[in-house]
Amino acid sequence: MMAAVKPSAEADGDRGIVERRETFDELKLQISSEHHRLSKRLRQIAEFAIAEPDRMALETVATIAKRAKVQPSALIRFAKHFGYEGFSDMQRVFRSRLIDRALTYSQRIRDAQAEGVAPTLTGDVLAHFAEADHAALQHLRAETPPADLDRAVELMAQAEIVGIIAQRRSFPIAAYLAYGLAHLGRRAHLIDGIGGMGAEQTRLLGPRDLLIAISYKPYAPETLEMVKAAAERGVKIVAMTDTALSPLPPLAAVSFEVEEASLHGIRSLTASMCLAVTLVVGLGQKLAARPEPAPPVLVPSPDAEGGRKVAGERAEPKAARRKGTAVRRRRP
Repeated sequence: MMAAVKPSAEADGDRGIVERRETFDELKLQISSEHHRLSKRLRQIAEFAIAEPDRMALETVATIAKRAKVQPSALIRFAKHFGYEGFSDMQRVFRSRLIDRALTYSQRIRDAQAEGVAPTLTGDVLAHFAEADHAALQHLRAETPPADLDRAVELMAQAEIVGIIAQRRSFPIAAYLAYGLAHLGRRAHLIDGIGGMGAEQTRLLGPRDLLIAISYKPYAPETLEMVKAAAERGVKIVAMTDTALSPLPPLAAVSFEVEEASLHGIRSLTASMCLAVTLVVGLGQKLAARPEPAPPVLVPSPDAEGGRKVAGERAEPKAARRKGTAVRRRRP
């Protein structure tokens, strides 16, 4: 009787070692790009690492493994897959992002949700959302790179048409962006998919245009299909989503990760709306700072009639202007 053969690392999806990264942002991008190629257990660790970077930095291997629902040995394989000598070597990268905080704002959101008994009175619900939304806004402020905001605003300013696409819960954010951009005099195209015409609406966008895509888990399939089709045509993408492991970031020139407060599965839109307003106001400031085109300069006309013409305009010959107006000479 043959002994059972233990699956190799390659059979488990751990194919090859990728180049190690020295900063958390670089490692985060690497984990996101490798996510779909990882085994089931390593994907669990990847998702935990992206969602809970502070716990990855501060807690022990045994604790992290228990939280991620994997064996401690899987954490070591995960670290080696990404080019590190061991988990402690990788953990130093996660620790480097910490300055003075012991927990992320995302953890504060969860703490606010878990504190005390779940609210039942309407006033308690308001108090809950007010506190949790405050934490979500602080998280947005702390985790959103200013360079990404500047890049997104620049793309919005350069685009001939700005398309905005979202479905279901995300749609109010898209509607506001279309409203705000229209008030700035920009050509905003809200892709609402009425009558099942979303794909046709998206096909109006080309390489000189921009598509702002908003989608949160479980990620509306129709939104993802239209964003992929637009990206294949060369349309630039700005994404608003909830995690680096979302399907949108790999397609986007700029991607924003927004974590919202929730209660009993009902998620707020406060942080998402704050980001949308920021982009609209940022674009308005950029457009206002642009120099206005100089008015045309009028210079005296060289003809004898003393007219004036715009500089650079060719003077019309006198004969051509007087054609058909000659006066017949009278006989003596």
